[in-house]
Amino acid sequence: MRIDAHQHFWRIADRGGQWPPPDLAPIYRDFGPEDLAPLLAAAGIEGTVLVQTMERTADTAYMLDLAARHPFIRAVVGWTDMKAPDAEGAIARLAAHPRLKGLRAMLQDIAADDWITDPALAPAVGAMVAHDLAFDALVLPRHLRPLFAFAARHPELRIVIDHGAKPLIGEGRISRWRADLAALAALPNVWCKLSGLLTEADGRGPAAVRPYGETLLDLFGPARLIFGSDWPVLRLAGDYAGWLALCRDIVPADHHDAVFGANAARFYRLDGDTLAAAN
Repeated sequence: MRIDAHQHFWRIADRGGQWPPPDLAPIYRDFGPEDLAPLLAAAGIEGTVLVQTMERTADTAYMLDLAARHPFIRAVVGWTDMKAPDAEGAIARLAAHPRLKGLRAMLQDIAADDWITDPALAPAVGAMVAHDLAFDALVLPRHLRPLFAFAARHPELRIVIDHGAKPLIGEGRISRWRADLAALAALPNVWCKLSGLLTEADGRGPAAVRPYGETLLDLFGPARLIFGSDWPVLRLAGDYAGWLALCRDIVPADHHDAVFGANAARFYRLDGDTLAAAN
């Protein structure tokens, strides 16, 4: 089974001025399942992981409703305030939905780089572990060292780094990013998504992306690297078929089953019941 482990849907009217702004014309419109389904069919992708884009409970409810009505959405990564006094209860309620498989924190939008190291997160992490939920970390390179402290403190929590931590590909920076990622990759509970890199290339194209994708494969190996399209954000830099082809070229064919499907199924606990219900 081929799985796209990172895609989004949104309705512009729901976003209340949040990103994306109108000047990002390729993505400033509504995107729903009917837009993505033909691309998945053409690419041979059988399921997706739908990931949140707003820090609003209504956004998570919207995604769960879509997942209930569209079988190709195998999992939802939602949002809740992990530092709220009732975080444990909120997580328990979300986890009751069979398609809710993880939560995401948008660290890139939080002013304090060390937000993730706050001990106040411990109750929420405990609830996530108790309900077997994964944690998506939307980070920039400057967050990797605090994220390491968090991941080392919570070895029982499955963590995936979205978009390879958005390396500064357009500026050609790689050495410190690689070193900080290497420390995280040494922790067995940390995984990484092969996603979003083309958007970070600042127009330099696939040739500039390749060394970064190869670095992710080298650090995390074929057992902890997960393919994602980051569609429709991908439309800012390329198309679905092109990004998939580049990733398939970066990853040796012997590892395609893992990186383009099996790893997502393991990480997000897409068990037989979940997959059968989606078919």
